[in-house]
Formats: sequence, structure tokens, C-alpha cells
Amino acid sequence: MEFLTVDHSSFLIAMSCVVALVAGFTGLSLTRDLSEKPMFQKKASIALAAVALGGGIWAMHFVAMLGLKLPILFYYDAAITLVSALSAILLVGAALILLHFADRTPLIISLSGCVVGTGILVMHYIGMAGLELCRAVYTTSGVVFSSIVAIGLCILAFWIAYGKRTNRNIVLGTICFAIAVCSAHFLAIAETNFVQASTATEFGPTMSNETLALGVIFFSFVIFGACLWVSVTYLVTPGSQEQHQRAKLEPELKADLQIPCEADGNKVFVRARDVVFVRADGHYTQIYTEDERLFCVWPITVASKRLLPLGFLQTHRSYLVNPARVSRFERTKDKGRCLFDRGDLPPAPVSRSKLKVVQDVLASQGGAIGA
Repeated sequence: MEFLTVDHSSFLIAMSCVVALVAGFTGLSLTRDLSEKPMFQKKASIALAAVALGGGIWAMHFVAMLGLKLPILFYYDAAITLVSALSAILLVGAALILLHFADRTPLIISLSGCVVGTGILVMHYIGMAGLELCRAVYTTSGVVFSSIVAIGLCILAFWIAYGKRTNRNIVLGTICFAIAVCSAHFLAIAETNFVQASTATEFGPTMSNETLALGVIFFSFVIFGACLWVSVTYLVTPGSQEQHQRAKLEPELKADLQIPCEADGNKVFVRARDVVFVRADGHYTQIYTEDERLFCVWPITVASKRLLPLGFLQTHRSYLVNPARVSRFERTKDKGRCLFDRGDLPPAPVSRSKLKVVQDVLASQGGAIGA
């Protein structure tokens, strides 16, 4: 078996590494602060992050492959090339779903990194299978070594990026992710030989290097554009966002709103400042004060519209809480609850999406102690 001589374009090798860096930064940045976002936005962000990370793995591979120089003319199978991109995106998406919809335990983080590392390898070898008029010959050492490096560095990247969700950790995780993608590719290629094939496969239509280059350039532009978009979010300081939220939710009941309620068949009006919390009850609400539980004809949507501007906090889709009446805030993993001075009052739950805002507002007034 006669192996072909192989050379590489240094410029395209460098550009492939840049693509991996940009894709990693874009994908990991898109998944910041998802616990504070609505479910639809959370799902959309995870889908976009999967496309950025998985598509970035694919784009890095084929930018580097465009720099591969062989003494023969060779092509790519368009269908297999597309399958390689989809496999990377789907595996990265599965890892992100684990990270954001399951309890983020050490096992889940490690498993997610393992899945992404496997995605890099699957994408690489499916992409290499798309070569036409040329066939790759692998060595056991090259496959094993590149696999260990890809999976190990991806686990490390996700431990860094998800161990603590700070901007610094996201940047360090990005670098580690890019090293994982580039190392897996170039270590595998270094141990791969190429031989000429007499016939081309007929799985899908044939694609030349020029056509592949157009597709890779287009997708790279999309990734770079998304990178610029997420980069702008780093220019908004967390302090300004928190101040804006607190300005809207500052616990100062400026107006003495009277809430219409019913007790023993009689209509009574309760001052908003005397309300401890409001709980949805079907199409109506229950108003809890220190001494009574009253029926109110307002639905939770109307109660939110009337009480949130007065400083009440929506801790859950079914609960509005007067922060001035909260004596203790407790947080356990992804949930929390507000406790009140009166021990016989039930606690008000705090949903995952409301944790940060509720905790910040209660911390600013200093009246509630978090466990």
C-alpha cells in the first residue's frame, strides 16, 4: 500500500483554531444566566448554543481539511459531510440539555463533557469517511490518543465553564474547548495516512473543495456574527442590570392600595401594606395577612399588575410576596422559599427563574437571612 505525501496550509490551520475559539466562546456565552430566562428563551438559547458549538466543531474540521494538500485531486460526499455536521450538533445539544435541565452534579458535568468529546470524534471520523478518490488509513495509537485528549479536555472545559458561571471561567472554558477540538483533529490527522482510491462512493452527490469552501465560509461568518452579538452582552455590567431590576422591584409600598376581599359573606378592603402574600386559587386569589386568609376576586394576573409596581415580588407564577414581611429566605439547589414572622403562615415558594431577583431584593433590604 503506497501512502500519499501530505502537506498542510499554515494559514488555514491557524484559521481553523480561530474558528474553534470563536465557536466555543459563542456557545458557552449563549448559555449564561439561563435560570433567569423564560422557558422558551431558555430552549432557544440552548438550541443556538448547540448549533454554535457543534457547528463550530464541524467548521474547524473542514477549514483545516481545506488546508490539506495531496498530490491527487479529491472530493467530498455532500451527504456524509452534512451528516457529520448534524451528528456534532445533536451530541452537543444532548450535553447542554443534561447541563440545563438536570441537576448539575459532578457526574452530570463529567458526562456532558464526555458526550461533547464523543461528538468531536464522531464528527471527525464521519467527515473523513466523506473523502472521495482518496481513503484515510488510521492507526490504533492515533485513534486512541486523540480520543483520550478530546474527551479529557472537554470534561475539563465543562468543569471550568460550569463549575462557576463567571465571565473568567467562560473564557477559560472557551480556550480549553478550542484546544480539545484542535488537538483531537490534528493528533488524529498526524497519525492518519492517505491512499488513492480508484472509485468514488455513491452515497450522496460529489462536492469539490471550492463548493465546500463556500459552505464553510458562510457558516464561519454566521458564527463570527453570533460571537459579536453575544460579545455585546459583556459590555453591560451586572451592576447596572441589578440596579434596573431593583428599581422596578424596590420594596417600598408607595401607595396605600385597598384590595377588595370577602370574609364571612361581607366585603372588606385590605391595605396592600398589611398583606403578607397572595396565592393564586383558580381564577381568583387568596390574600394572606398576619391574622386572616381572605378571598379576593382578582385573578393572579390582575393582582400582579396592581401589586408589583408597589414593591411586591412575584416569587412563583402563583405567588406574590410582600418583601417587607419576609423574615427568612431559604435556598436549596434550584429552588427557594420565603418564610414569615408568623410561624403558622405557610412558606411561599420561589421558583428557579425568580431566585436571583428575589435574593437580590431581599439582600438589599437586609431583613431576610438566606440559609
